[in-house]
Amino acid sequence: MTTTPATAAATAPAALVDAVRAVWADVLETDAAAVPADTPFLSLGGDSVLTVRMAALIRKRLGIALALSDVRVEHTAAHLAALIHERSAGTGPLRPLPLELNRREDPQAPFPLLPLQQGYFVGQQGGWELSYRSAHHYVDIGLLDIDPDEIGEALQDALERLAEHQSALRARVLPDGRQKILPLDDPEAMPRLRVTDLTEADESVVASRLDAIRREMSAEGPDPTRGCGLDMRLTLLPGGKARLHSSTSLLIIDGWSSGVFYRDLFALAADYNAVLAPLEIDFGDYAAALEGLPETEQWRADRAWWWGRLDDFPLPPALPLTADPAEVRPTLMGTRQAVLDGGRWAAVREQCARHGVTPSAAMFAAFSAAVARACGHRRFLLNTLQLNRLPLHPDVPRLVGAFSSTVLIPVELPESPVFADLAARAQREVSDALAHNLVTGVEVSRELGRRRGTRRPVAPVVFQSTLGVDAALGSEVPRTAGPLGTIDLRSHHQQLRTPQVALEVRLFELRDELVVVFSLVEEIFAAQDVDRMFNDVMATVESLVDADGWSARVELPHALDVPEEGVEGRPAGRRLSVSPPSAQAADEPGAPRDDTEREIARRWAALLGCAVDDRAADFFGLGGDSLLAVRMLATLARDGVAQVTPRRFLERPTVAGLAAAARAAVGERP
Repeated sequence: MTTTPATAAATAPAALVDAVRAVWADVLETDAAAVPADTPFLSLGGDSVLTVRMAALIRKRLGIALALSDVRVEHTAAHLAALIHERSAGTGPLRPLPLELNRREDPQAPFPLLPLQQGYFVGQQGGWELSYRSAHHYVDIGLLDIDPDEIGEALQDALERLAEHQSALRARVLPDGRQKILPLDDPEAMPRLRVTDLTEADESVVASRLDAIRREMSAEGPDPTRGCGLDMRLTLLPGGKARLHSSTSLLIIDGWSSGVFYRDLFALAADYNAVLAPLEIDFGDYAAALEGLPETEQWRADRAWWWGRLDDFPLPPALPLTADPAEVRPTLMGTRQAVLDGGRWAAVREQCARHGVTPSAAMFAAFSAAVARACGHRRFLLNTLQLNRLPLHPDVPRLVGAFSSTVLIPVELPESPVFADLAARAQREVSDALAHNLVTGVEVSRELGRRRGTRRPVAPVVFQSTLGVDAALGSEVPRTAGPLGTIDLRSHHQQLRTPQVALEVRLFELRDELVVVFSLVEEIFAAQDVDRMFNDVMATVESLVDADGWSARVELPHALDVPEEGVEGRPAGRRLSVSPPSAQAADEPGAPRDDTEREIARRWAALLGCAVDDRAADFFGLGGDSLLAVRMLATLARDGVAQVTPRRFLERPTVAGLAAAARAAVGERP
């Protein structure tokens, strides 16, 4: 049960309330006098991103370990103090994790990938729908008034010092789906800056070379399974200008980490003598600590919460498609982008505070409504990307790493709500899901796919918001950085490539402006449909500047679930929804028939912890998942048993099917 103010203890010592107010004041960058004890964190300008920093500070100053579900944005300082008081007295419903985050004895020992890292790793294997060779984000930004003689050396020095400070920048992913940190003396450990000098080039050459660099870095991203997960380049341009190009693997850096990375990189580049505050832990320590998460009562409770709801989960939105996602091989994701200027975005944030919702919740409501209008029904499943950092140590917010996780959100919109009610509904539903965040969306998706008998993506439409990250970090990316001159974030170009995602909306802030981006697999959508949905989202966002937009009725389809007829009179055609895999000829059941089948059955039994005595047994039906499948195939290849690709295995994932694929690979007969 989620704790609410009504169920918390009535009072807490005044000194404890004041201590909580002081923490909130630091997080919100204000004075404690401006933090009333009876005002919700949300109403003071807080959001779910800031709760991570707030929980870490409470642990550091008060010695109380909180779960993120204990610090909901609707709580007041008095309520949170009461909950902390109950915890210190050994009563009450708080549920801090019994996990200790300490330095690993061997910092070079392999450690597990977190669930979303596993998803990205699997998505690079080429066997699953909407796979890519590398999962990465590319961006380049403008630099003005640079020092051309110093900028290259300053950047390389900053990269090396930052990689020494943040060990995740030296991470490599192993074939068995684990990761490790390269030692500082490894010749491959440090990222290397590549510089292109176009200071004497004419305008046409500059445009051509920049386009070539962007295409290359967008299509061929860094891959920590083969080398460094960061590719950074610098292009020097005429007139004291430059562009800084950065391509980062999603396996090592998430949205929050990107803010930490650039803030610290520019601080180091601006001053050769700059020293970052030391870190007591690193990302490997965090990931290793979470290895014990499934053994906790809290994790099991969250799993029970999700598992009890899965059978009622809807399908993804039935967006119209021009091709089956299983039949396309995309190399890039298409992009739509728009900006809401600082003044209007400030007005939207003010309206959010007045209506008691976070900006992210309001944007989720706007996106959900646009999706409903595009697909013609009001009930569907969305995926959300969350900046999920469990507050196990005060240094967790300062680390670079791939901490993010996904959370599945079943959406069921009322037929004719006012927008304020729709946003409040989104706030409640997302908050309830985040209160059970110990089991991630990757794990929930695997179980949902298992129940539905499909290996297709179960939630390929994604909402991602990093609104509030600068406030959570305590600062934004600086505007100047010594030899790098002026950092012009508004002059930016970006490209995202996320496996098993058909459409993703991303919202973030640059210099107080709101940026809204659609990233999508263009091969499966009609351009006019995407444009219509994107313009729909932006029209709603624009309307939220004024109070009238919040009281306006939201027009939504009459149909709750997928209508039989097409949207707006169009024929139903292909729809973005999940169906079972194509029917394959069933393998004849019975005991394994030859040495290859017996060897595969033996290995599956050891890997999955169950008896495998039927040659028609399905790997996923036995409890296997995509990561275990990749690990199993890699082990079979390493041991000389079989050289089978993930794509070939997925066509027939049985003992008999894998044995047949193994024989075909070497030309043997059964």
